[in-house]
Amino acid sequence: MDLFDSVGADDAGTPAARPDAPLAVRMRPASLAEVVGQEHLLKPGAPLRRLVEPGGTSRASSVILWGPPGTGKTTLAYLVAHASGRRFVELSAVTAGVKDVRQVVEDARRRLVSTGGETVLFIDEVHRFSKTQQDALLPSVENGWVTLVAATTENPSFSVISPLLSRSLLLTLQPLEEEDIRALVARALEDERGLGGRYELADDALNHLVRLAGADARKALTILEAAAGAADDAGTIDLPTMERAIDVAAVRYDRDGDQHYDVTSAFIKSMRGSDVDAALHYLARMIVAGEDPRFIARRIVIAAAEEVGMADPTALHTAVSAADAVAFIGMPEGALVLAQAVVHIATAPKSNASYRAIGEAIADVRAGKAGPVPPHLRDSHYAGAKKLGHGTDYVYAHDVPHAIASQQYLPDELVGRRYYEPRPRGLERDITTRLERIRDILGNG
Repeated sequence: MDLFDSVGADDAGTPAARPDAPLAVRMRPASLAEVVGQEHLLKPGAPLRRLVEPGGTSRASSVILWGPPGTGKTTLAYLVAHASGRRFVELSAVTAGVKDVRQVVEDARRRLVSTGGETVLFIDEVHRFSKTQQDALLPSVENGWVTLVAATTENPSFSVISPLLSRSLLLTLQPLEEEDIRALVARALEDERGLGGRYELADDALNHLVRLAGADARKALTILEAAAGAADDAGTIDLPTMERAIDVAAVRYDRDGDQHYDVTSAFIKSMRGSDVDAALHYLARMIVAGEDPRFIARRIVIAAAEEVGMADPTALHTAVSAADAVAFIGMPEGALVLAQAVVHIATAPKSNASYRAIGEAIADVRAGKAGPVPPHLRDSHYAGAKKLGHGTDYVYAHDVPHAIASQQYLPDELVGRRYYEPRPRGLERDITTRLERIRDILGNG
């Protein structure tokens, strides 16, 4: 459903919200004076202010707006378009493809050539575009056929291709402060575009709303609209009304943005640090936010091998079994399986000896420390191998005491090199004793 009047979008460059549009859309700032927060971008002389203010830069650079949800990225895109009456075209990377991008660009190029009219192309959630889709934007940006304003909640260094990033002005939006949210709510209560003074909001209800919304302006206005609907014609939105409208606080976790990486990082580090309660907390945040349980299961399997290792080899069995079980039973019951695996890993003795060992071995190989395989270890199953000395003097381990054959296994230049050094924790305490005896027999003590 189109939430904006088409005349407003075509003539002024800034869409005019229809009366039946959501409150967050109706209250979208129409000028810089109505923008809250982001003072670092809007102070005199700042790049964004020069793009938006009348009489500012006549031809805007392409811009990438990076920030959390509800901080005003879409609003600022509208204001950039409105600054000089540019035509405003909006695409969502969730639904648009290369064909849609090329169609908009071609229309913008024709318009520029025929009438001199410029176009602002706003792409929301640009991080969802593939590399091919982002590549399709490059000619239009380079040739100035459109002024691209792209919004993303993900770090552009990871989500936007380098050629596009280098041709754009990167502006970082900060989370809104609590006072910013209060100011937005107060304006929405009184403004004719909003609730027009028809409701009063009790202080405790306001405090509850602010807590629920966090730093997200869109969420705050959505909650306010739901509460006003629950109040009917009462005229006062009190705390019980607010609680009826919004009975569960949304978890502040963006599956595709920085929160995704931050929460995942905290989850892994909590398991590593043996804080089972913190690990379960971050697991719960991912589950409630709708994270793919297969992604969570993969992180648990990796943690079992990297953080626990041979200190408790059964942790890997638990993790792999959990991944299989989640794929088999699905959610929400899969949460029980994931929790069991997390508890096992967080409470298990820890050793990263295997992780360090393979890391050092890979580093040696990449540094050229390989050398020929000792002749007695080479394959001797093909014709002519014996004549080359392959397999000669090889000792079959099961033919000697303890099944440990004292012979050289590493290449010559790595003889005596040690990679695996078990820790004095869990099962690795026993492995340490056995490994010392093995290395003595091998002559590597």
